[in-house]
Amino acid sequence: MILELQNIRLSLEPFDLLLNTSVEGDVIAIYGPSGSGKTSLLDLIAGLRRPASATIRMNGMLWTDVGNAKQRVEMPPSRRCLGYVPQDLCLFPHLSVFKNLSYGYKRHGDDLITLEHVTETLEISTLLGRGISDLSGGEKQRVALARALLTHPRLLLLDEPLASLDPSLKSKSLELLKRVQTEFQLPMLYVTHEAGEILDLCDQVLIFERGQCVRQGTPALTLS
Repeated sequence: MILELQNIRLSLEPFDLLLNTSVEGDVIAIYGPSGSGKTSLLDLIAGLRRPASATIRMNGMLWTDVGNAKQRVEMPPSRRCLGYVPQDLCLFPHLSVFKNLSYGYKRHGDDLITLEHVTETLEISTLLGRGISDLSGGEKQRVALARALLTHPRLLLLDEPLASLDPSLKSKSLELLKRVQTEFQLPMLYVTHEAGEILDLCDQVLIFERGQCVRQGTPALTLS
């Protein structure tokens, strides 16, 4: 994946998100303390926030061109084909796991991403008949990730996916995320404030402080 983030300006409080970079990798981390603008950047990439200016391209495809062109371009979120797992997961508590997964599921014939393949990969096949309120935190995370995969995304956006898990569950969940990347060959943007997760999973990292990328590169060099 090549992600171009040029002339980014988005007003936040108490600072602006300012970014002018490009990054290439399979799993790219956005790292920094809480409140540094990481989630706002994900929302901007997803088309959920309107910037003062921005040019955003993924693999050469223009998604956003605002504030620096005669004609404004803002591709709707639905056309960007993104799988977004937010911090609060946004699962439907009144629906079963199966019905949560069915929401937005796109069938593509003999495509690699099928309900059976996804649920087996994430080890949730036995949970399909259960209600969301009956699941553990780790199970809910896996259901939310499965639902995002089943929309057949071009890119997965993961916002602090392991933040609410204890250390033992984090280790298992990281292994599952590696398996997902290997099985489905989907690029990921991974927001976190835990350096250990990045070293274990990601091949590039953008380090954020107060809305700006202060360093970027490979995790081993950039986080040292």
